[in-house]
Amino acid sequence: MTAPTTTTVPILMYHSVAATPDPRVLDLSVHPDRFDDQLDALAEAGYTTMTFSAVRAALAGGQELPARPVVLTFDDGYADFHREALPRLVDHGATATLFVTTGWLADAGRHASGRPLDDTLTWEQVGDVDAAGIEIGAHSHSHPQLDQLPDQLLDEELATSRLLLEDRLGHRVTSLAYPYGYSSRRVRRAAEAAGYERAAAVANVAAGPGSDAYAVPRLTVRRSTDTDRFRRIVGQQDLASLFLRERVLTAGFAAVRRSRVAARTWCRLG
Repeated sequence: MTAPTTTTVPILMYHSVAATPDPRVLDLSVHPDRFDDQLDALAEAGYTTMTFSAVRAALAGGQELPARPVVLTFDDGYADFHREALPRLVDHGATATLFVTTGWLADAGRHASGRPLDDTLTWEQVGDVDAAGIEIGAHSHSHPQLDQLPDQLLDEELATSRLLLEDRLGHRVTSLAYPYGYSSRRVRRAAEAAGYERAAAVANVAAGPGSDAYAVPRLTVRRSTDTDRFRRIVGQQDLASLFLRERVLTAGFAAVRRSRVAARTWCRLG
């Protein structure tokens, strides 16, 4: 059974799947048992998991989708993805997309950059995930606020992560997720120029055919997301109310970031 691409698709944003994550990522983590429950809920309701790139291509190209498509994305590249999330995805016959911060990897070596908030994957584990059929995307190199970077550093962040992943995996990497979910028109143009074909933001609305390819919205899954709320999110039931707090905060952060950029521009001109 298929659905026309006029439908909207819930694209979920996860980070850590761990029983005892670092306190700094606790709010954006999910307990492994609850993740199991969420995968069960998707299966029981007849959802078909797809990769981020596959759904975006279908939405953009007018291709048919399964009756109930859903996308599971994971940001940062924490070690618990290999230990906790991947086996559960395999057991459920589900797929996902993992966005990797290349400078944070445990064995990044001379390419190490930034400060990971918890234990991270190794390059070998990233290869395992890729071999298991999970899409690998980039999440920048050092996880900065991309819209706050000058042009040269912005270009380096976007290019380095993609090139490192492609070199290690032996195939193209064309999907990106913005650190913190933030971007600007300049960042989106830079992402396209860096060779990405699509990029994930946050926004906490469902993705549709009209979504910007370089600002595809996702829905946040938190530690506090119980199974009932999870079902409402994937069912796109009253998303405006479910994510009211997040949208207010996002709007506030966006205003702050724009003022910072404007202040730096004014200082340079002055």
